[in-house]
Amino acid sequence: MIKIKIKAFNEYRMQRLFQSCRILYFLTFFLIFLLFQEHIAGQYRIKTVVIDAGHGGKDPGALGKKSKEKDIALAIALKVGDYINLNMTGVKVIYTRKKDEFIELYKRADIANKNNADIFISIHVNAHVSSKYTGTSTYVMGLNKSEENLEVAKLENSVILKEEGYQQNYKGYDPNSPESHIILSLLQNVHLEQSVNLATKIQDQFRSRAGRKDIGVRQAGLVVLWTATMPAVLVETGFISNPDEEKYLNTDQGQSLIASAIYRAFRDYKREIEKSTSSFNSGSTGTNKNAKQEIVFRVQIKTSADKLKEGSSALYGYTDVKEYALKGIYKYYVGQTSDFNEILKTQADVRQKVPDAFVVAFKNDKPIPISDAMKEIGRK
Repeated sequence: MIKIKIKAFNEYRMQRLFQSCRILYFLTFFLIFLLFQEHIAGQYRIKTVVIDAGHGGKDPGALGKKSKEKDIALAIALKVGDYINLNMTGVKVIYTRKKDEFIELYKRADIANKNNADIFISIHVNAHVSSKYTGTSTYVMGLNKSEENLEVAKLENSVILKEEGYQQNYKGYDPNSPESHIILSLLQNVHLEQSVNLATKIQDQFRSRAGRKDIGVRQAGLVVLWTATMPAVLVETGFISNPDEEKYLNTDQGQSLIASAIYRAFRDYKREIEKSTSSFNSGSTGTNKNAKQEIVFRVQIKTSADKLKEGSSALYGYTDVKEYALKGIYKYYVGQTSDFNEILKTQADVRQKVPDAFVVAFKNDKPIPISDAMKEIGRK
């Protein structure tokens, strides 16, 4: 009887020990999970993308012999969103339209701004008076460097004439005025570098994976990208004025290949940006007694896809300008100091000429996030 009781007691102890181990295991796993969450919390994540199907409703866009731009753009936009939803967790897809309806141009970027979107992708179909033209291109906000780019901008921007009160909504911009196009094209997006990066990836995918003709990444003064406060691109998926491309763009296979190319470019862009942000975060955690001496601040006045000559009018008359080039994008700065209060004074002076000038930080002559620089100099 005593042996039976001892045996039962030992079995009871083993069960309690096993339960304790299980609890300890789950507690350990939970703590590791929380630590991991805390680790990634400081890393930038692309969480929201706005996909804009060009035109719609009373605005058909460019016309082919058998189809309309608005219908092709919507079909491709919905497919892009489907690819993202199916393959990428943690990314919210927002459409400016999911049906055949008219959305004013200014409201499209506004949807992205109000939803704190990380990326804005506007999908269109190109057209030309000559049916010989073929190929894909991706536009970012910037200078109309050629007559062809200007014509694309005029065509896309002319949509606002269908809107009531467009003079007030677009601050006096007139799509029929050459001067308005010049002024608009000078409004460089502060996210030009990221926009060009995404646009380049889209064109690479069109060429290498979808087998489409690549006619390049281009800049133009496009109203739909004008007020976007995040990296933004406008994708021309082909020429509806070319019979072969119109036919291709109206097939399910063609639309799927185009959409998957845009999706893959977005996926690759997201991975690259988040990886580089992670590197910044991990690199700024170390202690360095001389960190304050390594940090300098400058005021950025210009971003350009082309190298500017000394004395260029695009530099607002400044002569002592520093240039920094990365992946074909040129940035220009004035002023240099390790004193943050001093650079704020410089920024205030520069903004008399360049209203959107802003402070940037460098460490060992390489740009770093301003937030990292502030931490290193002991300021929040």
